[in-house]
Amino acid sequence: MSLGTVIYLLFAYTPALDEASRFFFPIFEEIYPYFMFTILFVTFCKVDFRQLRPTGWHVWVAAFQLLFVGIIVASILVGGIRGNNLILMEALLVCIISPAAAAAPVVTAKLGGSVEQVTSYVFLSNIITAIMVPLCFPLIDKDVDMSFIRAFLIILYKVCLVLLVPMAGAWVVKHKMHRLHRRILSVPDLGFYCWGVSLTIVTGMTVRNICHADTGIGLLLLMALLGLILCIVQFALGRYVGHFFHHAEDAGQALGQKNTAFAIWIAYTYLSPIASIGPGCYILWQNLINSVELYHKAKRENAH
Repeated sequence: MSLGTVIYLLFAYTPALDEASRFFFPIFEEIYPYFMFTILFVTFCKVDFRQLRPTGWHVWVAAFQLLFVGIIVASILVGGIRGNNLILMEALLVCIISPAAAAAPVVTAKLGGSVEQVTSYVFLSNIITAIMVPLCFPLIDKDVDMSFIRAFLIILYKVCLVLLVPMAGAWVVKHKMHRLHRRILSVPDLGFYCWGVSLTIVTGMTVRNICHADTGIGLLLLMALLGLILCIVQFALGRYVGHFFHHAEDAGQALGQKNTAFAIWIAYTYLSPIASIGPGCYILWQNLINSVELYHKAKRENAH
């Protein structure tokens, strides 16, 4: 994350690198999805596909996601919220309504959790999002022109590209191409290191979007602060729910680690473009929490 920030600031504020900055930025935007594909493909090569099924904590985590969405939407409608306050609420809403991150299984694996259970919830949360977005957005913004079927199919199409294609590829490699499968598994933490590179890229892009945000510093700081509070609440609540099922790490990542790229897209496309800064900040917060969790896990292992 620090590397991504430094690289962006170096290219952005060094006049001699201005031309290089304009050249590389669209390239990074193009290659980022391929890193996500690689991350998931490598992770799914380690998945036992027979264990991809719903579990008890899935129901509770999904229920809390729906509850939070209902609270935000009801607050907007009942309170008649407008202006900058509406932008703040929209920023929080997209950080809640968005599905679990496709990379959540990668971090879960490093934390010692169940990749299969988190992967199952990623699919479930995408279905929930596909239903909730076209139901909620027209209620809070009357200018949103969105049919339920069209929005549902667009989101499912994105799910297929992000999740199903690398999963299908991993299944073929695992069951039909055994030599390649063994070579992939022989590289320790390959998916995690790919995630690290993608995190460098997405952090640089996020810092760029924040620096170019067309809004006042006060609104930006408040949006970042509320995003931090929301991030902590979702991670903590997820871990609390998962504790009762002996899967605290899994449920924490499922509820707290969000598909922020999707959140930015739906905010920019259907709500106020300024609201997309909320999930942009959420990217930084959720990965700071991931870093802290990984640090404490490594510390506990070293102690033993």
